[in-house]
Amino acid sequence: MAVSSLFDLKGKVVLVTGASRGIGEAIAHRVAEHGGKVVVSSRKLDACEKVVNAITAKGGEAFAHACNIGRKEDLQSLVDATVRKWGGIDVLICNAAVNPYYGPAIEMSDDAYDKVMNSNVRSNFWLCNMVLPQMAQRGGGSIVIISSIAGLLGSTTIGVYGISKAADMALARNIAVEWGPKNIRANCIAPGLVRTDFARALWENPETYAHTVKAYPLRRIGEPDEIAGAAVFLASPAGSFMTGQTIVIDGGGVVGRG
Repeated sequence: MAVSSLFDLKGKVVLVTGASRGIGEAIAHRVAEHGGKVVVSSRKLDACEKVVNAITAKGGEAFAHACNIGRKEDLQSLVDATVRKWGGIDVLICNAAVNPYYGPAIEMSDDAYDKVMNSNVRSNFWLCNMVLPQMAQRGGGSIVIISSIAGLLGSTTIGVYGISKAADMALARNIAVEWGPKNIRANCIAPGLVRTDFARALWENPETYAHTVKAYPLRRIGEPDEIAGAAVFLASPAGSFMTGQTIVIDGGGVVGRG
């Protein structure tokens, strides 16, 4: 295999949820740069179209489709629209997630718990199950779930979010085992603290920021684009023998704790 083809996504249809900002937006841009045909999805169509316009302005291929991941019918509509436009899905990147609560788990309301688990786990389960059969018919593919370092650690403030992200890791492992014989790979990426709107409450708080980067050997938090490269790797021929794994990208935070 030529080196130039290692990260080649030319002609591959790549569906990215939560792609209108942050990590998802960065992934959408990098996938397009490597030749992928990107489906940009999030709740707000205008935000998705802004990303699509930026991608097409640089010569990439993309289209926008609004989707609330909490609604099964929205997810099915997203899959159906992609299949109608481009014939199928080769790569699914599940990035959309929520975390409506920050504090001790014992004080979390049932509604907040349900929202976290349904949006971060059940929606990914639904979407993967919608995509997997046609992916198998196409001869294989790759599923990438954006998990979190919170899925590997305990927390006094985002504990249930961490539980949902640990479940995503288990989901990827299970898909890897069930669908591996159909040439489908499934992996997770577990970012540490990244400078996104989603994590703003963590990195904008000077105390929290200082406490976090103290444990990071690189002494800084990550940027969205620093996660995108791993997604391209897992989607492309370069990652063709990796499945059922979780790649931790956290500035050394796990190894730096002590």
